Parts: sequence; C-alpha cells; structure tokens
Amino acid sequence: MPNAQNKETLEKIKGELDGVSAVWVVDYRGLTVKEVQQLRRDVREAGAHMVVYKNTLVKLALGEAGQPTMEDILDGPNAFVFADGDPAAAAKALKTFAKDNENLEIRGGIMDGVEYDAAQVEAIASLPSREELYASIASAIAGVARGLAVTINGVPQGLAQAISQVAEQKPAA
Repeated sequence: MPNAQNKETLEKIKGELDGVSAVWVVDYRGLTVKEVQQLRRDVREAGAHMVVYKNTLVKLALGEAGQPTMEDILDGPNAFVFADGDPAAAAKALKTFAKDNENLEIRGGIMDGVEYDAAQVEAIASLPSREELYASIASAIAGVARGLAVTINGVPQGLAQAISQVAEQKPAA
C-alpha cells in the first residue's frame, strides 16, 4: 500500500500529464548544481519545466493515463521535462544543453501518446519551431501573392508600351 506522500505525488504527476504535449526523460547524473539550475532555466524559456520524480510513480501515472510506460527508458535517476507548449522547443533546449555538457543524457520520452527513444528526440529537436514554420509559410504565401501582383500589373503595362510604340511608328494622320 503506497504511503500518503506517494499518493500525493502520483496525483501531482497525473495532473501534470494532463496538460502537456510531451514528456522528455533525461539522465542528469554528473551535473553540478549550477548546471542543473541553468538547464532548468533553459527548459523554462522553451515553455517547459523539469521535475525529478520516482520512476515507479511516473510509470504508475503513465499507465493510469493510458500512455506508454517507458519501461526501457525509466532506469536509474531521471529528470522529467514536461513540455507545455511546443515539444520541439523543449527538445531543442535539451539537445543544446547536452551538446555543451556531456553529463546530460537524453533518454527518450513520450509525445502524443507515442514513445520515442533518444535518437528520435534529438531528431525532433532538429525540427524548426512552430514560429519558424509559420514564418516560412507566410513567406511562401507572400512570394506567391507578390508574383501574382507583378504578373497582373504587367499585362496593362505591356499593353500601354505596345500602344505607345505603335503610336511612335505611325505619324499622325
């Protein structure tokens, strides 16, 4: 029978799982306190938050939420990054931090009910953010609109130039 504190923690984890788009798992062993604080800051700026929970409680909460339980990933001490907004931004923050600190190991995670391994999380981190995608779509639409405007404007302009040339070639009668 779980004690009262574990029951509270389990309910807290279930509550956090309800409102997130992804949960990334990292092994933070070997990081200094300052490095962990910097990692938390970086993750927070990416629209996520990092918490350390017991693996067994997370497995229970995931099972009760109908999510994959990440049996292969949840081994040893782990920190859990709950991505509230853009999951790629949180993964990108982890990947960037891991590049500078070899002690941080990305273990995997869950996004949209699908379990991902470390390589897949790093691939997700390589994707452009939502804002970058929106900007590229807007740029493409603006380019098409600009081309259409130039083309439409070119028809009367070409006609005017043709009439002008014909008028210059024929003397006034």
